[in-house]
Amino acid sequence: MKLPKIVVILAVILMMVSCVPGMPANLVPGELTHVRLPMGYVPNVQYAPFYTAVEKGFYAEEGIELEFDYSYETDGVALVGANDLQFSLVSGEQVPIARGQGIPIVYVMAWYSEYPVAVIAKSDQNLKTPQDLAGKRVGLPGLFGANYVGLRALMDYAGLDENDLTLESIGFTQVEALAADTSQVVVGYIANEPIQLAAQGYELDVLQVADYLELVSNGLITNEKTIAENPDLVQRMVRATMRGIQYAVEHPQEAYELCMNYVDGLENADQDVQFQVMEASMDLYQTDPYGYSSPQSWSNMQNVLLDMGMLKHPINLEEAYSNEFIQ
Repeated sequence: MKLPKIVVILAVILMMVSCVPGMPANLVPGELTHVRLPMGYVPNVQYAPFYTAVEKGFYAEEGIELEFDYSYETDGVALVGANDLQFSLVSGEQVPIARGQGIPIVYVMAWYSEYPVAVIAKSDQNLKTPQDLAGKRVGLPGLFGANYVGLRALMDYAGLDENDLTLESIGFTQVEALAADTSQVVVGYIANEPIQLAAQGYELDVLQVADYLELVSNGLITNEKTIAENPDLVQRMVRATMRGIQYAVEHPQEAYELCMNYVDGLENADQDVQFQVMEASMDLYQTDPYGYSSPQSWSNMQNVLLDMGMLKHPINLEEAYSNEFIQ
């Protein structure tokens, strides 16, 4: 029986669409899944891989329309845990803490290989070891998130508790607080605040948490429901994100220029300093292989959180993270 011409044409179109490289098999052409992604920080060149992945069309090729949400990572944990959102960027300690509270989030892709938090002081404070934190006024964004846990990990390493120093919630004003001496020590990311402060001419002492402890660092989380009901979305989100990371690493100048579209005021900032911030961030990325999460770092993280009392009981780490989607 001879098929009508319109049927033949439709069949050819469908066959051509199915052969488009990178097109998810179950994605209807033209349809995009909207994903709102909590970032955990303000717009910054440190997010170059994500800006790059949007601008180069990597998310769109995976059928994803990405919206950046610059809320705190603790908000992202709560929203993903409640399945109000499907993904968030968080630091690794958030996952055991949340799962210990019955929040079913799962870490599915490592972004950083090293825990990026550091404590920073002007050299006249003589901050040479974690023990030297004793008696200091320490400024950090607040008593939450990676900065707080990183500080607590160093304190635990040094045998200090919160009565041994003064903690001050200063928001994301670490550079200004240290420059003005309103805080003697600040807690921030090794790839950000120390570079900005050094560029202003300050001599610094910097202690990075990763030099003392191997811990799970920043990465992408989802939740158990999304993995069970929509694993293809998880796979596509991870794949597009890893493409963004790899492209940014291989094309840093282009990645930096793409940040101009997302970071307000970047064009008027010190370009050398901001480029250094981006490059220092890239040095922390998990690239060998991309996205891989180390079982040892998870074991270490759990032990640290138990010692600190931030985790009351051990959790099943095999349920807390997965390397399945980085293949």
